[in-house]
Amino acid sequence: MGHCFSLPSSSSEIHEENDHGDGNAVIRYGDEFGLDHDLPVHRLGSVCSIQGSKALNQDNAILYLGYGTGDAELCGVFDGHGKNGHMVSKMLRNRLPSLLLTLKKELNQESHVCEEEEEEETHKWEKACFTAFRLIDKELLLQVFDCSFSGSTSVVAITQGDDLMIANLGDSRAVLGTMTEDGEISAVQLTSDLTPDVPSEAERIRMCKGRVHAMKGEPSSQRVWLPNHDIPGLAMSRAFGDFRLKDHGVIAVPVVSHHRITSKDRFLVLATDGVWDMLSNEEVVSLIWSSGKKQAMAAKLVAEAAEATWKKKLKSKKIDDITVICLFLQNKEQPSCTTFKL
Repeated sequence: MGHCFSLPSSSSEIHEENDHGDGNAVIRYGDEFGLDHDLPVHRLGSVCSIQGSKALNQDNAILYLGYGTGDAELCGVFDGHGKNGHMVSKMLRNRLPSLLLTLKKELNQESHVCEEEEEEETHKWEKACFTAFRLIDKELLLQVFDCSFSGSTSVVAITQGDDLMIANLGDSRAVLGTMTEDGEISAVQLTSDLTPDVPSEAERIRMCKGRVHAMKGEPSSQRVWLPNHDIPGLAMSRAFGDFRLKDHGVIAVPVVSHHRITSKDRFLVLATDGVWDMLSNEEVVSLIWSSGKKQAMAAKLVAEAAEATWKKKLKSKKIDDITVICLFLQNKEQPSCTTFKL
């Protein structure tokens, strides 16, 4: 079932009592500066989350329109893993947007005081991302739930005007749909999957006495193990939480990148590996492009296609959680957005 949400907010931090969405996928509008009284035009977007075959959906996502000063958007998908992974990903969804804003505002204030040339906005966002990820990981240590072998990936995108900043941690992914010179839609992967399959990531883990090897049943997928125990078999090399592995090379330092949006860039899609394990970048971009003017259905279209592919390709009942955000970069209108949870 689909639901449309366009609601003001009284705080930039998401709480249980003011979630605007359906379960794990949340759409948020406005911020603490009272923009709900003067709603600006914003980009169009949609979110969809489908629970897999596990007892809980460990994915969480947020699409935040009217973010910060009102001319920005934030997208974030968080893929939890381990016993308490759903709690980790939910905390990230609830806490990270407000923390990023606070840090960015502090950097703005510092630059006004400084006599030197004002620091570029993109550099401020980059510094805010590195600091926010570090602080959130420390906050997880103070939670009542155990994060020894539980954690979450994170890919967060912030658009401000024509600037696009992305902070990536783990194996969720950001892909851009852009037009070629021939007028065809093309997929441009904006992030790299940070897994033990990447030689530099595996080298860092081994230098910290962690072990990297695949399981017999999955020879193509490298995993991270403790030095002297065959646990936990983590399939990513960077993550929030997973504190038993933090001394063995698994880090919560994001890879931050910048992209300048052009007139050829049509949309941005963020998704957990429940999508990318089944669909290629090109397939996802083509699906979104085929939605035409039904942009509010784009995320749902991709999520349902990924779910159908899981069922078709795997004879077992194993289906990963699937979460998608689609943000259209050229189309703008008054607040109206759609979120789905299936």
